[in-house]
Amino acid sequence: MGNFSFDIVSEYDKAEMNNVFDQAQREIASRYDFKGTPAELDWLDDKKGLKVTSNGEWQIDAILDIVRKKLAARGISQKVLDTSHDINESNMKTTKEVPFKAGLDQDKAKMLTKLIRDDYPRVKSQIQGDTVRVTSSTKDDLQSVIQLIRGREDLDFPVSFTNYR
Repeated sequence: MGNFSFDIVSEYDKAEMNNVFDQAQREIASRYDFKGTPAELDWLDDKKGLKVTSNGEWQIDAILDIVRKKLAARGISQKVLDTSHDINESNMKTTKEVPFKAGLDQDKAKMLTKLIRDDYPRVKSQIQGDTVRVTSSTKDDLQSVIQLIRGREDLDFPVSFTNYR
């Protein structure tokens, strides 16, 4: 009987984020309520996030709403957006920087391993850098752990599962 494993990581697919960005830009360009306004979407340094420009907070919310819909359509968690940054207002324009969340820090990794340990004591989980490796003797246990973590609404960061073997 072999051991099965997978990794829990917090990262996003850059190619998919490109698609989300392009689709959101197209929708912003074609929307009547954005005509004649400074509404636009740009990349933050080296595509590590989005910069939203508009003429008011309501418009920033509307643009972020478009981005969230595009993320959902592609099956990407909205938790990848870090909307905690403040809105800047200057020169009749309002901007907001929305970096993407990626990487599991020690606290998040410890929380995930504790979660797994509490619900599935037979499953082994260990922190390896910014990854949590989960191993078990049955694939069913691993599937259950994935369902457990996917079902957690209180996680404020995106998680994905890789290296399933």
